[in-house]
Amino acid sequence: MATVIVTVGLAFIGYLATYLNGLRLAQRQARLTRVNQQLSDFYGPLFALMEANGRTYDTWSAKYARPDGRDPFRHDTPPTEQELAEWRTWATTVFIPNIQAMRDVVVTKADLLIEEEMPQALLQLCAHVSGYEITAARWARGNYEEHLSVISFPGRALREHIRDRFTQLKREQARLLGHSRAPSRNRWTSFISR
Repeated sequence: MATVIVTVGLAFIGYLATYLNGLRLAQRQARLTRVNQQLSDFYGPLFALMEANGRTYDTWSAKYARPDGRDPFRHDTPPTEQELAEWRTWATTVFIPNIQAMRDVVVTKADLLIEEEMPQALLQLCAHVSGYEITAARWARGNYEEHLSVISFPGRALREHIRDRFTQLKREQARLLGHSRAPSRNRWTSFISR
């Protein structure tokens, strides 16, 4: 009788261990799927669009910099008509489409946020885009009195938010994949800064 009890007990323990291990693996796989989706559908696209827009803006700023290095919109001397015309071309061709794409990611994929509430930098981005859409609509009518969005771009806050979340998720992805060494923040920061 003792042998039967020990055998049944060991079988039960084996079944329980197998069940718990399967449950743990299923939870890990579900988390990895979620992290992959957050990276591919939300933080990855936002990161790429933000970096592309920032680098393009830096190129515009350098091309139209005043002798002291500041761009025409951050200078005491107002932009010339030629600079404003060039700005409208760059804005309608590159900047506005990029920020609209960023806004669209935020609006359509908000369920992939890490946070429980919408971060202020993302709300500011959405408002900034709306402000530029009004400005662009005026340009389309030939009204060139305004050249910037009525709501400022949350540049630094947005960049820090997206980089931090992207890096955090890449670390978690590496951990879930079982890589012995997850990428450090410094490694991603140096990659991002290129």
